[in-house]
Amino acid sequence: MQVKSRRSQDRREALLQSAAKVFLELGYEATSIDAIIGAAGGSKRSIYSEFGNKQGLFSAIVTQSADRALSALVLEEIEGSDLPTTLRAFGRNLMEVYMSPTLIAIYRIAVTEANRFPELVKSFYDQGPGRATSRLSRVLKQAADRGEIRAGDYERAAGHFVAMIRDNLHLQVVLGLRSAPSNKEMHVAVDSAVDLFLHGVGAHEPGKVRQRR
Repeated sequence: MQVKSRRSQDRREALLQSAAKVFLELGYEATSIDAIIGAAGGSKRSIYSEFGNKQGLFSAIVTQSADRALSALVLEEIEGSDLPTTLRAFGRNLMEVYMSPTLIAIYRIAVTEANRFPELVKSFYDQGPGRATSRLSRVLKQAADRGEIRAGDYERAAGHFVAMIRDNLHLQVVLGLRSAPSNKEMHVAVDSAVDLFLHGVGAHEPGKVRQRR
């Protein structure tokens, strides 16, 4: 049974990857279930049975990407970890997902189709950035309860951190101005974001700026 289940998961993974490529190549509106079957194999019956329709298939691609990013914030697994360690793990997961060809494709589709398919874009936000922010806000509240950080607007703070991880690197890749960063570049960017998030830029009060020698 486990072998069969694993094979089923592998087929599902291959289908979602192929569907993401078709969506990117043709755009959401022009993509048909037939085009996806032509690229990934399978049958209409199996796709409709598992995903319901084209929007359900697109939402499954987004959900899969979000699940990967959020794996570093499974509350049971981070019990006992300090906040900097948790933020670095989460940030690296999130950065890797943001820079993956699949999510870059999804992001481009969401921006392009925002006016014509608002429900599609809402699904993208709710399953992706919205879930990441919500989960991180609970982690920040737990850190405040432990005395690691001061109490505050956890949802807003989580949104700031997620945006810092996305950074201009993500925009540059989306616009095709550069290729996805290497693992080393991503780690440096995440470490910088974590340090800035936790400690700020260390600005001095007006009138107390140190004079350089």
